Amino acid sequence: MNILFACGGTGGHINPAIAVAGTLKARHPEANILFVGNPRGMEAKLVPKAGYNFYPIRIMGFQRQLNWFNIKYNLRSMGCFISCGPKIRKLIREFQPDVVMGTGGYVSGMVLEKAHAMGVKTICHEQNAYPGVSNRMTAKFADKVLLAVEDAKEHMPPSMDYAVTGNPVREDIIFADRERARKALGVGDRFCILTFGGSLGARRINESVADLMAWHCGGGRIHHIHATGSYGVELFPQLLQERGVQVEGNRHIDIREYIDNMAQCLAAADLVICRAGASTISELEAAGRASILIPSPNVAANHQYYNALVLAKRGAAILIEEKDLAGELLCQKVGELVDDPGRLRQLGENAQRLAILDANQRIYQEIMALLAR
Repeated sequence: MNILFACGGTGGHINPAIAVAGTLKARHPEANILFVGNPRGMEAKLVPKAGYNFYPIRIMGFQRQLNWFNIKYNLRSMGCFISCGPKIRKLIREFQPDVVMGTGGYVSGMVLEKAHAMGVKTICHEQNAYPGVSNRMTAKFADKVLLAVEDAKEHMPPSMDYAVTGNPVREDIIFADRERARKALGVGDRFCILTFGGSLGARRINESVADLMAWHCGGGRIHHIHATGSYGVELFPQLLQERGVQVEGNRHIDIREYIDNMAQCLAAADLVICRAGASTISELEAAGRASILIPSPNVAANHQYYNALVLAKRGAAILIEEKDLAGELLCQKVGELVDDPGRLRQLGENAQRLAILDANQRIYQEIMALLAR
């Protein structure tokens, strides 16, 4: 069995593909698995690190706003677009995949299009509630389209053959023990808040979280874990100093650049304040955590807003758009939840009802069903 994965651009496209590859390899050790992606993308590092072979093909997107820089960029993109076709066809002829699976990004769309034209079975997986451009185009001819949420169907071709599978979620998040996590993190019986804005960080979130810490740090009721992101490492201490917040010696203020024990932190948290990427949403649902979601406005098609809206419409999260975000508003929303355990519990329970905990198995079954056609 030969399986070709095409993905790239962001971790949200790459990690689900790696997770599915792991499920396939566990059930079929003899399977030949190959990934194709951009040599300068995250996939060039993440895929080999996960133990899979990687075939580099450079594909660039196109900029819609017209200026001199973007015109030059689009000319280079056109050159890549013209040259990559023969490379993809050569790869498919040599590897002879039984199925090609794409999980998003420019390279995914191109590879699936060529595979379909060559008579190879194709399947694509969309992680977001508002599908990306590549998957919207791919869905027109893919043999099977897999959606993380039913809401995504509204933005896809009505004639597609689809199934709702959810997004793969790590088992350590699904099975994390809450009491053990709270003990390990030193939370005690305090209300635990977990806040983060992504690996790079988000200035507006850092500023509002600094206001939130100033609001609660003297009260003795809250344990707060915050990841500043790489851009906030130097900024965040300045923000706290400006607000007169003393964190040295305070074991209930936990500030770091990045959260590398997310399963433990999610298990310990009572409330999570964060962005609304597809993987984050799925993890919140799997953990059954109440959340205040602040979608990034700087992503393609504003897809994080639609991810957050799925939860907000179902009473599973509070949605605050970044244009409305302010420290005073955030403090108000947190205060209301701290003082209303019933509502907090309901948000978490509603989130957990949306969780699809067997996404890997569902995706695997769809791949095997396609192979059996």
